[in-house]
Amino acid sequence: MSTKILIVDDEPPARLRMQQLLAELEKQFPTQLVGLADSGPAALDAVDREAPDIVLLDISMPGMSGIEVARHLAAREQPPAVIFVTAHDEHALQAFEVQALDYLLKPVRVDRLGAALSRAKRLAQHEPRLQEVAKALGNQRTHLTISERGRMSLVPVDDIIFLRAELKYVTIRTAQREHLTEESLTSLEQEFGPRFVRIHRNTLVARKSIRAFERVRGPVDSNGEGGEGHWEVLLKELPDRLPISRRQWPQVKMTTLT
Repeated sequence: MSTKILIVDDEPPARLRMQQLLAELEKQFPTQLVGLADSGPAALDAVDREAPDIVLLDISMPGMSGIEVARHLAAREQPPAVIFVTAHDEHALQAFEVQALDYLLKPVRVDRLGAALSRAKRLAQHEPRLQEVAKALGNQRTHLTISERGRMSLVPVDDIIFLRAELKYVTIRTAQREHLTEESLTSLEQEFGPRFVRIHRNTLVARKSIRAFERVRGPVDSNGEGGEGHWEVLLKELPDRLPISRRQWPQVKMTTLT
């Protein structure tokens, strides 16, 4: 039975070269080429559509790197095996070796591809290993993977206005709508900290979306004296007013106004 292969590379000559190598290996390792993708988002769409067994995944691609693609694939219920393809990044190779993830070094040799394909059948993608590789490479996602009604979709991090933890989910708010993710607010803050500021123990707001701060007076008691009140964030894209906790206000004021 043929193994279904998806080739992902932003360079046409590289995709053609991989097709030629697979043809040379046909007797040794029968394969079925189910698709070619020239970008990360196209690769994810192709995986959901074609369900390949193995993805030959270039690391260095504009927009969404191969590492990020693999992290999104790892969120699937039945992810394909991934063989990374790289040109020269020695740091990346060390990270893959430590985490036991397979890779091919360009220019790819036919014998090395054959060995990698044989080994890939025994590989199972394991998200924590990919997370460790991403950390080692300083890789930060450009998108978050969201599962909605049984379908995986992507939310650009640049579109996120705020993140708010509610029960066991985190609400992702964009200008258009809300999404839910099971990723923790703490892990999102660790990965995207420079983009966001924590205004409350359950809320991170994008720095670029902060329009202003406004002090809200506290309720007036029976003696006519006002309560202490609190500060709120006014947003550029939405009418929502986000409360800032007293504990966070000094840090918010310092990090956003300097």
